[in-house]
Amino acid sequence: MLSTININKAVCLGLWASLLSVSAAPAVTNLGPAAINLGTAGNFAILAQSGISTVPASSITGNIGVSPAAGSFLTGFSLTLSSTGVFSTSLQVVGEVFAASYSAPTPVTLTTAVANMQTAYTNGVGLLNPGFINLASGLLSGLVLTPGLYKWTTAVSIGSAGITLAGTPLDVFVFQIAGTMTLAAGARVTLVGVLASNVFWVVASGVTAGSGSHIEGVILGKTAVTLQTGATMNGRILAQTFVALQQATVVG
Repeated sequence: MLSTININKAVCLGLWASLLSVSAAPAVTNLGPAAINLGTAGNFAILAQSGISTVPASSITGNIGVSPAAGSFLTGFSLTLSSTGVFSTSLQVVGEVFAASYSAPTPVTLTTAVANMQTAYTNGVGLLNPGFINLASGLLSGLVLTPGLYKWTTAVSIGSAGITLAGTPLDVFVFQIAGTMTLAAGARVTLVGVLASNVFWVVASGVTAGSGSHIEGVILGKTAVTLQTGATMNGRILAQTFVALQQATVVG
């Protein structure tokens, strides 16, 4: 009997220890705000309202679209319209090209995507309680940033030393910028453990990526976005006016 009691006691102690171990395990949560929902705008590597231009040869991986602009506002792509008239193709685009003037259902699809883009921008601007306000007076260079909501009431310039965003695949960065956003020539946004899909640049004025610069994340631009010669981007450009590519590379 004593042997049985001891065995049962050992089993109970083992189960209790296991339960304590499970309850003590830390919960896996993200740092920073919740990711901004892009809706169907997330189906595009580049989406703009008034036009997209390229100085060949640019390289885009993913779909691109313009609305309410017509196909004539897609310039520099040497487009070939599909037999259905729903989309075009280009040697510079690994994906499909859409415009509001194309055949159904493209116009309605683009109208929805643009509305989703505008909502995403509004939601991004409306996020409250930033953890960082006017960091470094908007002059960012050589900094390592942690997840969170960042807010600037002026322009932001990323210097030639670039910046690093460090965290985990669950962490989110949102940058609210009331002025312009500029990357110096050769500047790089580098991710360490972070996903580009969880980085959001919510910019009220123009965005310019200088020659040979590199950016990661989703640009939600109220106005124009320009990628100068040799600039590269891993993410999406969702602009409420115009996107200009100058022998640039975008991987959506």
